[in-house]
Amino acid sequence: MGTENYTLYLFCGYLPWLLFQDTLQRSSTTVVEHANLVTKTLFPSEILPVTVFLSSLISHAIGLTIVVTTVGLVSGHISPLLVLLPLYTLPLGVFAIGVGWIFSSLQVYLRDVGQGVLVLLTGWFWFTPIFIDETQFPEGARFLVQWNPMAHVVRGYRTLLLTYRMPDLQQWAILTIVAVVVFILGGLFFRHLKRGFADVL
Repeated sequence: MGTENYTLYLFCGYLPWLLFQDTLQRSSTTVVEHANLVTKTLFPSEILPVTVFLSSLISHAIGLTIVVTTVGLVSGHISPLLVLLPLYTLPLGVFAIGVGWIFSSLQVYLRDVGQGVLVLLTGWFWFTPIFIDETQFPEGARFLVQWNPMAHVVRGYRTLLLTYRMPDLQQWAILTIVAVVVFILGGLFFRHLKRGFADVL
């Protein structure tokens, strides 16, 4: 767990989830919202989910500063390994942008996708170990946690924010590979559907 303070435990896990949630929610509607730009032939609409993530990163940095300060005040220490946190923030961003490309392109053709994303995120949230530890999940559902990329991100954030331990490099490598694969597939999916954006929008 890394700390006896449940509030710190909760905030350290919730912080990366908020970045992911905000990026995915806003990305899902960004192409439709910027239809006037997308229909311009030379506008690279692929950058819209990227800009959403970068803007979400600003509020994430503010939240991270608050959490780090609170950890320092409550526990009396700040781990020097905190400098490794971008190793988790970057795959998180790559993964979120890849998923965002998929949903933002689908939203152009199916306008209810945005609502579906909210439902998906709600279910996804409860299979991410934010409120409870992974060991507290029912045994039959633990495989969903193990296959959840966000569970690896949350675990990495907590390890770096609350302990002096190095994160599990094997799990980090798996997370990074999954993020890159989703990024590539999401980009290809977006490019394929992009051909009809001008006609639909």
